[in-house]
Amino acid sequence: MKVSLVVDGVEIPLNDFTQQIIGNVSASMASSLRGVSQDWKSLQITVERD
Repeated sequence: MKVSLVVDGVEIPLNDFTQQIIGNVSASMASSLRGVSQDWKSLQITVERD
């Protein structure tokens, strides 16, 4: 699983462990939602602060 984190246009380097944590948590949350196929290939989450 490849995970990247970009904050205000700057890519934040992630080690393998951090990629696994972020990837597994995000994948589990998305997979538990109705309408999300269990064989999805890509997941994108955007968070914006007001």
